[in-house]
Amino acid sequence: MYTFAKTVIMIDISYSLEVLKVTRTNVINFIDELSYDQLTAVPKGFNNSILWNAVHNLAVQQLLCYKLSGMELNIPNKFVEGYTKGADGKSVIKESDLIEFKSLLLSTIDLLGSDYKNGKFQKFTEYTTSYNITLKSVEDVINFNNTHEGLHFGYMMALKKAL
Repeated sequence: MYTFAKTVIMIDISYSLEVLKVTRTNVINFIDELSYDQLTAVPKGFNNSILWNAVHNLAVQQLLCYKLSGMELNIPNKFVEGYTKGADGKSVIKESDLIEFKSLLLSTIDLLGSDYKNGKFQKFTEYTTSYNITLKSVEDVINFNNTHEGLHFGYMMALKKAL
């Protein structure tokens, strides 16, 4: 959302959300092919697990879109604490939480689209990522998030090969 002389202009984010849905569906399918032990294993030379990377993506998307916009997150804290930038990578959600987690991977996409369409993102705190991209709006986050999630999906694939 960009403001010019007190006029708010909404942009079409549908393609970015479509890409996110495809990526997250691929992650769910990837996760479903592995045992819980494989999902939580940290191979030698790595700092985290396949599951940590997947949960990290959900947490970061929520933090960047909602927290930087001064809004409440739409996921339980168990999917945030221990999964943020700079975390040690040792956090592991319980096996019994996998169904809820996978559901949130998809439902949060629709919620983001709805919240955006309904104009809920009224403010934003600028943030420079470790990727060295400065996010100046929620639209910037929505677009950048696909790069971030693709990067971590690549990590997940590398972790699987290292198992």
